[in-house]
Amino acid sequence: MERKRLLRRASRDHSQRLRRGVQAAFVLLNVAMGVQFWLWVRHFESGVSGPPPVSRPPGVEGWLPIAGLMGLKSFLVTGRLPEVHAAGMFLLVAFLAMSFLLRKAFCSWVCPVGAVSDTLAWIGRGMWGRTFLPPRAVDLPLRALKYVLLGFFLYAVGSMGPAAIAAFLSSPYGLVADVKMLNLFRMLSLTSAVVLTVLVTASLFVHHAWCRYLCPYGALLGLIAMASPLRIRRTPAACIDCGKCTRACPARLPVDRKLEILSPECSACLSCVAACPAAGALALSAPGPRRVPAWAVAVAVAALLVGASGFARAIGAWGDAVPDATYRQLVPQARVLSHP
Repeated sequence: MERKRLLRRASRDHSQRLRRGVQAAFVLLNVAMGVQFWLWVRHFESGVSGPPPVSRPPGVEGWLPIAGLMGLKSFLVTGRLPEVHAAGMFLLVAFLAMSFLLRKAFCSWVCPVGAVSDTLAWIGRGMWGRTFLPPRAVDLPLRALKYVLLGFFLYAVGSMGPAAIAAFLSSPYGLVADVKMLNLFRMLSLTSAVVLTVLVTASLFVHHAWCRYLCPYGALLGLIAMASPLRIRRTPAACIDCGKCTRACPARLPVDRKLEILSPECSACLSCVAACPAAGALALSAPGPRRVPAWAVAVAVAALLVGASGFARAIGAWGDAVPDATYRQLVPQARVLSHP
């Protein structure tokens, strides 16, 4: 009877269905922005005169975290908004706020790369019944790589003054950094194709291989998330020591042995909570008895992104004031423009 009660309780958890729905919505949003951006780029590459048939979607700057970090550094020093890629700065601030308030929810609820990684891990489990993890002696050094990359980017941006940042962002390279990012995917070099193939293959074996070992963005958000008041918390009195939470965790965190999860690898995906069959044993919560349901995470994620973009629009900082004539000159050259 007790087992049936616990199973009924587990069957009512819809957090993963909700999370996958939110992930799918953001994937579709990014695809729509990508198509619109591609049409905008193709107009300038074609040499046709007149305004483009679609506008440039500022949301593509979410794929330019370094430009966003530069803009944020400049704003904090000077108090002035960046003139180029300001949307990237507002999105970065939203992602940082999301990490503080909701742990690393950006990675498991919003990021399209995280959604693709989840899909590849699902395919891998279907092929050989499970995902794998390297031995700890190999896993730990590999996990350090993303912090090394993060340190490099923080040093590079931190060593630049506001004048140098403004000069970089307004340089020909900086103005079409988003076009160069698009070209990276649509004009794959042999090296890029090999790297992408290795990452995809690795993700079939290791859940979130890119995120776990190489993503400096995730490393930054994880460090911010360590200060979050929200954590996965376990109630020992209700726990039945089945270990299902640990086996369900994509990051392989020892959820069943901790009272609360402090690790920067925790992305508030709630997979452990969904897998737990014991009512009241595991929850995402702030200090105290109040639990945070999955729907609240979804609402907060959407509110932060809508709020950031809405505020930027209200103050006129959501789009760049770069004239079409400049784009008409630079977009066709984006492939050959070198880093200043």
